[in-house]
Parts: sequence; C-alpha cells; structure tokens
Amino acid sequence: MTDQPRLLIIGVGSIGERHLRCFQSTGRCDVAFCEPLSERRNEVAERYAVNAYESWEQALAAERFSAAVIASPAPWHIPTAQALTDRGVHLLIEKPLSLNTDGVSQLSDSIQRHETRVSVGFVYRSLPALQQMRALVRSGKMGRIVQIQVQSGQHFPFYRPAYREIYYADAAQGGGLIQDMLPHCLNAVEWIVGPATKVVVDAAHQVLSGVEVEDTVNVLSRHGDVMASFTTNQHQPVNESVMTVLCQHGAARWELNGHRWFLADEVGGDWTLQTSFDHQRDDFYILQANAFMDLLEGKAEPLCSFDEGFSTLRSTLAILKSRQSEAWETVS
Repeated sequence: MTDQPRLLIIGVGSIGERHLRCFQSTGRCDVAFCEPLSERRNEVAERYAVNAYESWEQALAAERFSAAVIASPAPWHIPTAQALTDRGVHLLIEKPLSLNTDGVSQLSDSIQRHETRVSVGFVYRSLPALQQMRALVRSGKMGRIVQIQVQSGQHFPFYRPAYREIYYADAAQGGGLIQDMLPHCLNAVEWIVGPATKVVVDAAHQVLSGVEVEDTVNVLSRHGDVMASFTTNQHQPVNESVMTVLCQHGAARWELNGHRWFLADEVGGDWTLQTSFDHQRDDFYILQANAFMDLLEGKAEPLCSFDEGFSTLRSTLAILKSRQSEAWETVS
C-alpha cells in the first residue's frame, strides 16, 4: 500500500473503464472500482490488477477512499454523490450531472457544508486547443462575442456498436442525442459565454436503426446578448466538432478533429492556424484525470464546477421542454 490517494471508480462500462485506465496511467493515485455485473467485474479486475467490489458500499466498508469517479448510469449520479459527500469523499461526476433536478439543490448544500471538491466530467474543458481559444475570445482583443456556431456529428454505431442494448435506446435513462451528445457542446459554449437563457429545438429520429430516440438535432440558444446555434447528428461518416466564435472584430474556430484552433481577423482573408495538438482519445481523459488530481491536492479549481454542470443540466431540460412545446423556452 502506498501513501497515494485512493480513488474509487463507480461503474466500469466503457467510460468507467476509460477513467480507470487513465487515472491509473497518471501514477498519482491508487485505483479500485465497483461494478454490480460479476462477469464484467472479474474481467476488468484481471485486466488492470486492481481491487474490485460489487458496490460502492462494499468498497467503502473495506477501505478508505479520498475520492470517487461516478460513472454509473445517470439516474444514480445524484443519490450516489449525496451519499459519498456525506462520507467525506471528493467527487468527479460523469456528465450528465443528472436527468432531472431532483436532489440537486440538497447535494449542492451538502457540497458546500462538507467542503467537498467536485468536478463534473465535461472532458472538452481539458483540451488545450479549446482552452487557448477560449482565453483569446474572452480577452476582449477582438471585441465582445456576438455569436457562436457549433457543428458536431459522428457515426454513433461505429463508436458504440451496442447502442441498441444500452442506456442510449431509452430517453428515461439518458438516451438520445439531446441528453447524450449535445451537453458536451452546450457546456463548452456555456464555458465561453455563460449559461443559456432561452432555447428552442428541432429534433427527430432520422437514421439510426433499432432505436426511436432522436439522432438529429438543431438548437438555437441565447446566452444573454450572445446568439448560438448547434447543428448535431449521430450518423454522419466523419467524427467532428467545430465551434466558431464570432466577435465584433474577428473570429476564432476550434476543431476537435485535429485538436487545433484558428483565427480570422482580415476581411476577405482566411483562417490562420494558431496551435495544433497530437491527441489520442485517452489523452482527453488523462488530462482530465490530472486536472482532478490537481483539484484534490489543492493546486487548481475544478475544470467544470458543480454549479456549471447544473447550469448545463438546466439548459438541457429546457431543450427537452422545447421539443414538447415546439416553442422557445426560458432556462430556469
């Protein structure tokens, strides 16, 4: 046993296993996990040579943990976070924070009372190209931000072949593009220009076989005076996310595919590459893991605070409401 912090991964589906692997790779913590499915539990325990438990209750009864990563299904995020906060465990909560607001205010109060260190797992915030672009457009050097355009899509079955059998097929479990993919983009925009204040959506199931949840979505949003749009799908051949930020005196663009960002400040000119990075998929989560370890050690603020994660949840719920009302909805 070392003197490093002990970290518990709660749930080792594809994302939970990635967290386990990436936290382990930092060398900054000792990792264990819990997983209710025995076959999966044994498989992952053997692969990574770490302690495995059936439940977080069993894990905490057996050993002491400084922090936990909640990567269980979304309906369990808030109840689990509440129980762990009350036990003095710091938290990285996978996105989405929840599927509704039940228990969120109570958890927020507990986090403040116990001084729990919490980050919400919106992994785009760990990416240096987006961080650099955000710093530039928020600096005021190009005037105020007036509009943001997001275009994002991927071939979901390629990345999640079992999508028909997992949570994705059921909106009540957090499935569909609005609850699964869109929050990544929405949170990134809110990180730059603040919370959405009103939203309207057009959404439909267009392509993916074996499910009925929406796979194609257009959203308009207002963030105070700033206008934003999101054009998203889960069936296009290329995996990409492109965000264009328009300011009074120029524009910036971030591309997930290529891990790079550009500036354009000459009328009639073209985009000028600023910086590009060589990232593999695990690198996103290793960056996030190191940022969380910095938070635990008191060296940094959370990449995404609990309040910021709650803001994105409120925006997502307003989008779902707009889908039903077919009208603009105020985010509250």
